[in-house]
Amino acid sequence: MARGDHPRRTPVYGGLLILVAMVGATLVVAQGGSWPGWLRTVLLLLALPVAVAGWLLTFRDLTPPRRR
Repeated sequence: MARGDHPRRTPVYGGLLILVAMVGATLVVAQGGSWPGWLRTVLLLLALPVAVAGWLLTFRDLTPPRRR
């Protein structure tokens, strides 16, 4: 295995993306009272595809490889 080519790297990146989306959305909701409504909406809508991308990266490698 080459350096930086660990098979469990992708799920870790996915988990980090999910964590970033959750923390970001929490901060937007907690501090959002002082921000304009359009900015809160944009930030929350931005957190959604980040969380979905993280979910896809996390669960992409769950199927065992097929033998030929």
